[in-house]
Amino acid sequence: MGGTLSALTTRGRSFVAAGATAIACSFVLGERDLLRAGLLILALPLLSVLVVSRTRYRLTCSRRASPTRFAAGGEAQVNVLLENVSRLPTGILLIEDQVPYTLGGRARFVIDRIEPGGGREMAYRVRADVRGRYAVGPLTVRLADPFGLVELVRSFSAADVITVTPAIVPLPAGRPTGSWTGGGESRARLVAGAGDDDVTPREYRHGDDLRRVHWRSTARRGELMVRREEQQWQTSGTLFLDTRRTAHWGDGPGASFEQAVSAAASIGLRLGREGLGLRYVTGEGVALAPSAAFEGALLDLLAVARTSRGRSLRPGLAAVRETANKGDGLIVGVFGRLTPEDAREVAGAGHGTAARVAVIVGEESADPEAARILRTAGWRVLPVASAAALRTAWPDDGGPLGPQHRTEAR
Repeated sequence: MGGTLSALTTRGRSFVAAGATAIACSFVLGERDLLRAGLLILALPLLSVLVVSRTRYRLTCSRRASPTRFAAGGEAQVNVLLENVSRLPTGILLIEDQVPYTLGGRARFVIDRIEPGGGREMAYRVRADVRGRYAVGPLTVRLADPFGLVELVRSFSAADVITVTPAIVPLPAGRPTGSWTGGGESRARLVAGAGDDDVTPREYRHGDDLRRVHWRSTARRGELMVRREEQQWQTSGTLFLDTRRTAHWGDGPGASFEQAVSAAASIGLRLGREGLGLRYVTGEGVALAPSAAFEGALLDLLAVARTSRGRSLRPGLAAVRETANKGDGLIVGVFGRLTPEDAREVAGAGHGTAARVAVIVGEESADPEAARILRTAGWRVLPVASAAALRTAWPDDGGPLGPQHRTEAR
């Protein structure tokens, strides 16, 4: 009885109450006609429950979000396909896809009928201004009778994940000076040390740059030969994000930590697309090693980044120091509030020939003494009020990066 009453809508319960009242009054007043009317009114919702509960539809559901990852402030489209794989047509279906409030709330549809073997596709858009990882679904189907007296809920179990990344600020193409490395030697030293006899020639192919023609081999072989360059040029760097809770303030999209995360994402994507083999380090230590899928993995991590309770930068700076000890490279640190003591710890992690850039986010974070300590230690300090200001502050004096590994084989 409890399950039956829970399937009744407000209208259905009203019918049950009216029918029961009419039956009770018929016994008190001795009216048979009233008894018949009460039985009819009471039987209608009960029969509707019986019919709807015994209905056996076989439905399949598939969901596709495009894109599955987008930046805060963007939007995506979600397509849901509901198919009837049973031999009976469906009745009225109330479709509801569970969508977090941050993405816009629930998506609801009404479908009158799905023929056997048929399907219906529904589409809606989601939008988010707050980064994070959100589950969309599962899909619930409400079966209703034509009178609106009964409504049964059936739910699918599958749900999809949509990732909202930090807002990305487009940065100018370029790199700070000193980001090239090559086994401890700079790019200039590698090129200077490579003589004309060290190259391996190969046959000319359509589209090869004529400036690479190796004339000595061409004269000897009697056919056009070009140089095959095999300098093992590699680029490496470290992206550091200050995650200390005590270094940031504010709430919402304008909070200093949110701006720092957005700046770190923008820098990581810019340098990754320029060919740098980056690794991502937080205030608590290494979080992501260089890989071919670094950009996507970095955005996924930053989408759910949270502040830490630690008050010291030492765990993360220990990992940064490893990059500095390897020789040339690039170290980019995104910081919140820095005290002079913090600045001395950061300065000590950047010895060597590595290019070092400190992005200090927030007007309240710019301590003149801390900035002076970093500049004295060879850091380029970029105080920015927000991540958007990084577009004009980002240094591009090194020119565009070349390929990470320039080797051509036959």
